[in-house]
Amino acid sequence: MQVTAADLDLAALLRAGDRIIVGQAGAEPLTLTRALMRAAPPPGCTVFVGMVGSDSFAAPPTSPNGGLGFESYGAIGKAAGLARLGRLSVLPMHYSALNRAFAEGTLRADCILVQLAPGPGGRGYNLGFTRDYLLEAARHARLVIAEINPDAPRCHGGEWPGDIPIHILVPADSAPLDLPAPAPGAVDLTIGGHVAGLIPDRAVLQLGVGALPQAVTARLTGHRGLGLHSGVMFDGVLDLIEAGALTNAGKETDTGTSVAGLLVGTRRLRDFAHDNPSFRLAPPAHTHAHGVMAGLSRFCAVNSAVEVDLTGQVNAETAGGRYVGGVGGQVDFMRGANASAGGRSSRSPRPRAAARCRASCRRRPP
Repeated sequence: MQVTAADLDLAALLRAGDRIIVGQAGAEPLTLTRALMRAAPPPGCTVFVGMVGSDSFAAPPTSPNGGLGFESYGAIGKAAGLARLGRLSVLPMHYSALNRAFAEGTLRADCILVQLAPGPGGRGYNLGFTRDYLLEAARHARLVIAEINPDAPRCHGGEWPGDIPIHILVPADSAPLDLPAPAPGAVDLTIGGHVAGLIPDRAVLQLGVGALPQAVTARLTGHRGLGLHSGVMFDGVLDLIEAGALTNAGKETDTGTSVAGLLVGTRRLRDFAHDNPSFRLAPPAHTHAHGVMAGLSRFCAVNSAVEVDLTGQVNAETAGGRYVGGVGGQVDFMRGANASAGGRSSRSPRPRAAARCRASCRRRPP
């Protein structure tokens, strides 16, 4: 059934206590999430968000029942704002565990709000930006509502399975969300240069999000024979491709193809990924699989953290008692890199967090 956004009555479709799963980052169905925040859903409804890049959830909903609750695997992006307001529950789960949780019902999925691109020739649909836990959640949901956005990329590996019904189709009323990477500063670029010096030619990269991974890619353009096997792909990776640094030619798995589970970037990245056989979306069962990463030579995992102490312990989740991030897939990638022949894992503290850590160390008695 197809309806316009103006005619979509989400409050009438939802039930008390529903868990609503929405697409994350650039995959957020903006038309639907804005409609949700205007609605007055039944009591006890919860929205499961991932990485949040929009302001859709910034204002409280107009619901007379006191508003929606929010859950996530981390306070990532603008979800940190929900955490500061005490409106976000962070579930203690690794990213790779979410698919199984939805499949087994440990996390119940009632309603799915997803953004899809039209398939080739108007046949079928494509996930566009991400092939993540949302697809498994949709297999077990009572209600799947899809926002169809012709400006979303149609990616290899992102085909919507024909055995998962879509109950309501809504045309998008805006372009997909652009998420430009923060510009790295001088300190970021210095750290990026140190990290890049640890990465050999022909390495396979996993890159996290934020200014530091972007700074690392800026320092890798002189490398050769690099590959990508990552949870996330952002605009900076295109600089490596255009410089001839990243070819995927030496990957033992997915040779010649960049593989990621989530696109986080701008139209430049969407245009690159659209119908491009040299890029493939893959689910966490592949991007985060220990056996796949261990089978890739020189697999290097590059992520940022809030704090790293003098013994090497890493905090990637909280600062000042509040969630500001999440473990996500870092543990999976670290273990995969350590199991890879010639691989290594690198995690650097964010500059301001590092300064806080140094100040804290100076205050400690000898």
